[in-house]
Amino acid sequence: MSAVPENLKYSEDHEWVKIEDNVAIIGITMHAAESLGDIVYIDVDSLGKDLKQFEKFGEIESVKAVSDLFVPVSGKVVEINEELTNNPEYVNEDCYEKGWIIKLEVENSNDLEKLLGSSDYEKII
Repeated sequence: MSAVPENLKYSEDHEWVKIEDNVAIIGITMHAAESLGDIVYIDVDSLGKDLKQFEKFGEIESVKAVSDLFVPVSGKVVEINEELTNNPEYVNEDCYEKGWIIKLEVENSNDLEKLLGSSDYEKII
Protein backbone atom coordinates (compact mmCIF):
# COMPACT_ATOMS: atom_id res chain seq x y z
CA MET A 1 0.00 0.00 0.00
CA SER A 2 1.13 3.54 -0.74
CA ALA A 3 2.30 5.74 2.08
CA VAL A 4 -0.25 8.44 2.97
CA PRO A 5 1.33 11.27 4.98
CA GLU A 6 -0.91 12.38 7.86
CA ASN A 7 -0.01 16.09 7.59
CA LEU A 8 -1.63 16.56 4.17
CA LYS A 9 -5.19 16.87 2.84
CA TYR A 10 -6.39 14.83 -0.15
CA SER A 11 -8.93 15.07 -2.94
CA GLU A 12 -10.90 12.10 -4.22
CA ASP A 13 -9.10 12.74 -7.54
CA HIS A 14 -5.79 11.78 -5.82
CA GLU A 15 -4.22 15.21 -5.44
CA TRP A 16 -2.62 16.21 -2.15
CA VAL A 17 -2.34 19.68 -0.65
CA LYS A 18 -0.04 21.09 2.01
CA ILE A 19 -0.72 24.57 3.38
CA GLU A 20 2.22 26.81 4.33
CA ASP A 21 1.02 30.22 5.50
CA ASN A 22 -1.56 31.08 2.82
CA VAL A 23 0.10 29.06 0.05
CA ALA A 24 -1.06 25.60 -1.00
CA ILE A 25 1.55 23.22 -2.38
CA ILE A 26 -0.16 20.67 -4.62
CA GLY A 27 0.82 17.39 -6.24
CA ILE A 28 -0.52 13.92 -6.93
CA THR A 29 -0.47 11.13 -4.38
CA MET A 30 1.85 8.14 -4.38
CA HIS A 31 -1.18 5.98 -5.16
CA ALA A 32 -1.87 8.06 -8.28
CA ALA A 33 1.79 8.03 -9.33
CA GLU A 34 2.00 4.25 -8.91
CA SER A 35 -1.27 3.76 -10.81
CA LEU A 36 -0.08 5.92 -13.71
CA GLY A 37 3.31 4.25 -13.96
CA ASP A 38 6.33 6.14 -15.29
CA ILE A 39 5.47 9.83 -15.65
CA VAL A 40 6.85 11.22 -18.92
CA TYR A 41 5.30 14.70 -19.21
CA ILE A 42 3.42 17.26 -17.14
CA ASP A 43 1.47 20.03 -18.88
CA VAL A 44 0.49 22.94 -16.64
CA ASP A 45 -0.40 26.27 -18.23
CA SER A 46 -2.27 27.80 -15.30
CA LEU A 47 0.41 30.16 -13.91
CA GLY A 48 -1.26 33.39 -12.81
CA LYS A 49 -4.77 31.99 -13.23
CA ASP A 50 -7.48 32.07 -10.59
CA LEU A 51 -8.92 28.57 -10.27
CA LYS A 52 -11.93 27.30 -8.38
CA GLN A 53 -11.81 24.18 -6.21
CA PHE A 54 -11.71 20.97 -8.28
CA GLU A 55 -11.16 22.86 -11.56
CA LYS A 56 -8.68 21.36 -14.03
CA PHE A 57 -5.22 22.94 -13.86
CA GLY A 58 -3.23 20.69 -16.18
CA GLU A 59 -2.51 17.19 -17.42
CA ILE A 60 -0.06 14.50 -16.47
CA GLU A 61 1.10 11.92 -18.99
CA SER A 62 2.56 8.53 -18.25
CA VAL A 63 3.54 5.56 -20.34
CA LYS A 64 0.01 4.23 -19.63
CA ALA A 65 -2.32 7.22 -19.87
CA VAL A 66 -2.97 10.95 -19.85
CA SER A 67 -4.87 12.20 -16.80
CA ASP A 68 -6.32 15.57 -15.87
CA LEU A 69 -5.06 17.38 -12.79
CA PHE A 70 -7.60 19.12 -10.56
CA VAL A 71 -6.85 21.82 -8.02
CA PRO A 72 -8.01 20.74 -4.52
CA VAL A 73 -8.49 24.33 -3.25
CA SER A 74 -9.47 27.61 -4.90
CA GLY A 75 -6.83 30.25 -5.50
CA LYS A 76 -4.33 31.90 -7.82
CA VAL A 77 -1.49 29.78 -9.21
CA VAL A 78 1.73 31.54 -8.18
CA GLU A 79 4.36 28.95 -9.08
CA ILE A 80 4.83 25.87 -11.23
CA ASN A 81 7.55 23.34 -10.43
CA GLU A 82 9.80 24.01 -13.42
CA GLU A 83 12.07 21.11 -12.38
CA LEU A 84 9.38 18.74 -13.67
CA THR A 85 9.83 20.00 -17.24
CA ASN A 86 13.09 18.09 -17.58
CA ASN A 87 12.54 15.65 -14.70
CA PRO A 88 8.91 14.47 -14.68
CA GLU A 89 10.12 11.30 -12.96
CA TYR A 90 10.38 13.32 -9.71
CA VAL A 91 6.65 12.70 -9.34
CA ASN A 92 7.29 8.94 -9.27
CA GLU A 93 10.41 9.19 -7.11
CA ASP A 94 9.28 11.72 -4.49
CA CYS A 95 5.73 12.96 -5.12
CA TYR A 96 5.38 14.67 -1.73
CA GLU A 97 8.58 16.72 -1.83
CA LYS A 98 10.50 17.40 -5.05
CA GLY A 99 7.59 16.12 -7.17
CA TRP A 100 5.12 18.86 -6.19
CA ILE A 101 3.39 20.38 -9.23
CA ILE A 102 2.01 23.84 -8.40
CA LYS A 103 1.73 26.38 -5.62
CA LEU A 104 -1.23 28.70 -5.26
CA GLU A 105 -2.41 31.47 -2.98
CA VAL A 106 -5.41 30.08 -1.13
CA GLU A 107 -8.60 32.01 -1.80
CA ASN A 108 -10.84 30.30 0.74
CA SER A 109 -9.46 28.17 3.59
CA ASN A 110 -12.94 26.64 4.01
CA ASP A 111 -12.16 24.60 0.88
CA LEU A 112 -9.98 22.39 3.09
CA GLU A 113 -13.10 21.14 4.85
CA LYS A 114 -14.19 19.48 1.59
CA LEU A 115 -10.96 17.45 1.42
CA LEU A 116 -10.05 14.14 3.02
CA GLY A 117 -7.70 13.48 5.90
CA SER A 118 -5.16 10.68 5.56
CA SER A 119 -7.33 7.96 7.14
CA ASP A 120 -10.33 8.82 4.96
CA TYR A 121 -8.13 8.94 1.86
CA GLU A 122 -6.69 5.51 2.70
CA LYS A 123 -10.24 4.12 2.71
CA ILE A 124 -10.82 5.10 -0.93
CA ILE A 125 -7.56 3.67 -2.23
